[in-house]
Amino acid sequence: MAFDVVSLGELLIDFTPVGVSENGNPVFERNPGGGPANFACAVAKLGGKAAFIGKVGNDNFGRALREFIGQCGVDTSGLLLSDEFKTTLAFVHLDASGDRSFSFYRKNGADTMLRTEEVDLSLLDGCPYFFCSSVMMAEGESRRTSFDLMRAARDRGCTVYFDPNLRMNLWESPDEVKRVNLEAIPLADIVKISEEEIEFLTGDPDYKRAARAMKEKYGLSAILVTLGAKGCFALINGEELELDACPVKAVDTTAAGDSFNGGFLYALCRTGKGLADCSAGELRSILKFANTVGGLTTTKKGAICALPSLEEVEQMLEQG
Repeated sequence: MAFDVVSLGELLIDFTPVGVSENGNPVFERNPGGGPANFACAVAKLGGKAAFIGKVGNDNFGRALREFIGQCGVDTSGLLLSDEFKTTLAFVHLDASGDRSFSFYRKNGADTMLRTEEVDLSLLDGCPYFFCSSVMMAEGESRRTSFDLMRAARDRGCTVYFDPNLRMNLWESPDEVKRVNLEAIPLADIVKISEEEIEFLTGDPDYKRAARAMKEKYGLSAILVTLGAKGCFALINGEELELDACPVKAVDTTAAGDSFNGGFLYALCRTGKGLADCSAGELRSILKFANTVGGLTTTKKGAICALPSLEEVEQMLEQG
């Protein structure tokens, strides 16, 4: 079976704050997470065909994660269970506005130890879109694997969609973050990047100017800049498109960017067209759909558990 999307990356446990105990201590709930896994689940929950490539520990956490994303409708034949390495853990910290930060427990985590030779590349056959982020590039064997699979996907005719998804505390230094991401971007066709990330990578605080320069320099088909509560800006097919955010009350922004990615590629697949063949009106509709998926995700706590269904997205779109 050919998939709509194949996603490479980390699948881990997010410990999400849910309140305070009787003793006044923070209480954390175990949730599945990891940007590329969130993305794959977003596509599957909307009704698309998604496969995931990665590695988790053959432990209680890893087995539960595999079962969970499988129940979301994601093909897990490319997800390996490791007897040698443990599943990565992350603790999520939320501020008053719902914005989050992370503490990772990842040294020698299973996701960082995925080797190219372990990957079944036939998953890419007939698939129009391959997705990855730079989190897998931060350390371990998975850096080389990520670059190898980006190249393999392009060789097989996949459109490569790259989201830097920068997590600075996973890297040795800011210089390494910049160097590795700027090596990855030329291997992509579509780049989704946040306003803060594009300023960091280019040094230009004007996200529109930075996006134009990045698109031209690296020959990208599209660059999508997410602006949080301000919406998004996109350069596609010579069009400059700017859309407002979905009007929601955010309680947790975890996975908002991942679900935006999922919404974008699901909506693009639903047109039955390649990006270059879409009209400006179709592109605007695709971006509005992606904004809505991302916005709805922020109205609930957690990552995969917060992803909306197609029905929820369509109801929100009908409301204007």
